Amino acid sequence: MSTPRHPILAALAATLLLGCGLTEAGSEAQAAPADSTRPEPGSAASSGPPSAAAPAPSAATAGPIDAASGEASFFDRLVAAAIERTRHRVRYDGAYHSINYPGGDVPAHIGVCTDVVIRAYRGVGVDLQVLVHEDMKAAFRAYPRNWGLSRPDSNIDHRRVPNLQTFFRRAGAELPVSDEPAAYAPGDLVTWMVSGNLPHIGIVTDRRAPSGNPLIAHNIGRGPVLEDMLFEYPITGRYRFAGPE
Repeated sequence: MSTPRHPILAALAATLLLGCGLTEAGSEAQAAPADSTRPEPGSAASSGPPSAAAPAPSAATAGPIDAASGEASFFDRLVAAAIERTRHRVRYDGAYHSINYPGGDVPAHIGVCTDVVIRAYRGVGVDLQVLVHEDMKAAFRAYPRNWGLSRPDSNIDHRRVPNLQTFFRRAGAELPVSDEPAAYAPGDLVTWMVSGNLPHIGIVTDRRAPSGNPLIAHNIGRGPVLEDMLFEYPITGRYRFAGPE
């Protein structure tokens, strides 16, 4: 595999774990509330099918923008919220933190790739912490279990890329991956595998690079940025989620 364009990845790869680099909770995991867990990375093989006993959450949409339905305004607002995140100074830090529930967040000056997505969705009134946690409580076996936990943990589950992939898939928000830039609409969520073992996620914006590719709002180690990197790494998923019905 060719060397990644981002030099900081060499250092990150040595210390970060799967799930946007979030580290293990260590002793904190042992002291986590009774409502705690940590699933594993989400390839189709590791995620498994949705639990038959627990219906998957439903998404308001998983298709093209329909301005008449008001869907376009949601994704316009989501893109604006994602771009706004790139104006914040955030240090890349994947350490485990105990946070409030619902509406919990790690300190504003730190974050990882998933926090760009979580905070952008919070900016349009959608709390992925709650949505992921409630779905994991209902269908824990449908989620990957690479982190050795046996029950959901609202402190960190929503901050792991494989868990977000599983949630969006179960919500009916998954779309086909394409190698055509025009296939990616503003507000789409894209996941990648960096350096072979580091899941990553970002938000497609309405801004275009000179290459014709849409710029991506993401944090790969240097804080939230807008960047022409859609095809920089192998794409592992594409999703379009407008919140619960």
